Amino acid sequence: MDIKIAVITFRLHAPWVHSLKEKRMIVKSLLAKLQSRFHVSAAEINEQDIHQIIVIATAAIVPHNAMADSLMEDISRFVEENTEAEIIDEEREIR
Repeated sequence: MDIKIAVITFRLHAPWVHSLKEKRMIVKSLLAKLQSRFHVSAAEINEQDIHQIIVIATAAIVPHNAMADSLMEDISRFVEENTEAEIIDEEREIR
């Protein structure tokens, strides 16, 4: 059986955030929503000390590339619709 891992990384800009506490609240909420909705692993992976930049990644085990593509598209749309932060970069990878 051939399994795939779908990984999608987002770099978001939240210009209104002025403290790490404020940023943590946004990140925690978004990660919880992603995990609940898509049953994926999700974490803040970089730039933890920078107030206005949020870097998060999700990973999921999927049976084939088509499902990976579909899932990543759904996650991308969800992130866009569920945060006021601007997506400044998005990277997708199937391993």
